[in-house]
Amino acid sequence: MTVYTREQIVEQLRGIEREENVRIVYACESGSRAWGFPSKDSDYDVRFIYVRPVEWYLSIFEKRDVIERPISSMLDMSGWDIGKALQLFRKSNPPLLEWLQSPIPYLEETTIAKQIRGLAKEAFSPRSCLYHYLHMARGNYRVYLQGDQVKMKKYFYVLRPILACKWIERENTMPRVEFQTLVEAMLPEGSELTNTINQLLKRKMAGDELDYEPRLAILNEYLEQQIVYFEKAAPAVEAADALAEERLNQLFRAAIAEAWGRGI
Repeated sequence: MTVYTREQIVEQLRGIEREENVRIVYACESGSRAWGFPSKDSDYDVRFIYVRPVEWYLSIFEKRDVIERPISSMLDMSGWDIGKALQLFRKSNPPLLEWLQSPIPYLEETTIAKQIRGLAKEAFSPRSCLYHYLHMARGNYRVYLQGDQVKMKKYFYVLRPILACKWIERENTMPRVEFQTLVEAMLPEGSELTNTINQLLKRKMAGDELDYEPRLAILNEYLEQQIVYFEKAAPAVEAADALAEERLNQLFRAAIAEAWGRGI
């Protein structure tokens, strides 16, 4: 098992900048470490937004707008070009919105991520984000939690998106990233359901592998009820209009200029 410090991850990001001739304007931890329930062998899911030199964008040919590195020694690193990121931001892309509020940032040396966050409330579409989390919960439940014996840690991968759906319905904002925050905000304190979840979380955080065990009826019943409920409720959830293209074009140009210290 490899443990990385923030400095070591930043060093890896600097290596990508040199190899790819890019400026990484934002980088953070995503996945289970950001959500607050990593296993001992959880990968470091490092995600980033980068900007290429001006000339790269002045081409009649489409180019690859993703940088990915093979997973190595528990380090999983990938990022999106600023153009791709802003296009997805306009569509209220939940993974990107989660990156922007990750509790574990690694790099943010420009104002670009702050400017994107400044538009997040306008870009956020409750309906599309709720559908994203509902699809995730439904798929993970179907694949991992159907048998008499289930992999205990997979409960978190259904509970978290269901609690995100509840947050969207109640708060009409992007859900918090941290799982514990969602539990405390969305479930009644001291209930049997909450206590069961907290006990499972305590085991996971203590290093218990949470492998196959008899299914927990109280969790399965709750999750099935919530999935059915949100399948019916989702169409009535508020949608949002896409941000005006020119506002994002302005931000795109400003990002390139700031990243490379030159006007466009």
